[in-house]
Amino acid sequence: MQKKSAAGKSTVPRHGVARALSKQGLGSRTQAAAWVREGRVSVNGRCVRDPEFPVRIGVDRIVVAGREAAKAPRLVLMLNKPRGLVTSASDEQGRDTVYRCFESAALPWIAPVGRLDKASEGLLLMSNDPQWAAGVTDPERGPDKTYHVQIDRLPDAALLTALIAGVDVDDEILSAKSVQLLRSGAKNAWLEIVLDEGRNRQIRRLLSAFDISVLRLIRVAIGPLALGELAKGQWRELSADEIAMLTFL
Repeated sequence: MQKKSAAGKSTVPRHGVARALSKQGLGSRTQAAAWVREGRVSVNGRCVRDPEFPVRIGVDRIVVAGREAAKAPRLVLMLNKPRGLVTSASDEQGRDTVYRCFESAALPWIAPVGRLDKASEGLLLMSNDPQWAAGVTDPERGPDKTYHVQIDRLPDAALLTALIAGVDVDDEILSAKSVQLLRSGAKNAWLEIVLDEGRNRQIRRLLSAFDISVLRLIRVAIGPLALGELAKGQWRELSADEIAMLTFL
């Protein structure tokens, strides 16, 4: 039933039609805006060409290319991202992106949930649900992210403590939620670093502040969801229970 205010008016929020299509998991907002400008979208039987044309999801009838737009079922995939791929739908420099890993699959529109930089590896989520993805990446409500990081030196207890205490980098305090030594060799070591927020290149910038270079950086878990034995470059769909583990209202 349509919600109404005491005055009898609809209280369903209005969104630009391109944003509405994206919120329903049918494509990115950029893609949806292009559909609108191309004249492929109608609202309540009227062709609209303004991506900001206001609509009410669930109230107004939105049709794309002759088919009524309905919210797509939530789809979440986990990928073991290989090193060297850019986490983007396209790249201005022509570099390979993570979408190369999905080329052989007939999938609906999906987008990365957060990012891993080109040199980083490991667990990357992809989804067609922008609202769900925003919850996973939210610095306040989202789950912790766990990384295994190979560094070019042998750390001592003081360094591990300092990484947790944090340091000012370009007027921004960077820190880790927890750090522990996993193993060490003659000249380098592996650390497990847990972050409770996801700032741009946070681990690399934090370690660089202590003159430490990162040799490898692998995300191994997001909250309770572990990368496990998924092979590099391979992906799988998350179960409903796994999605629920990462869902924050």
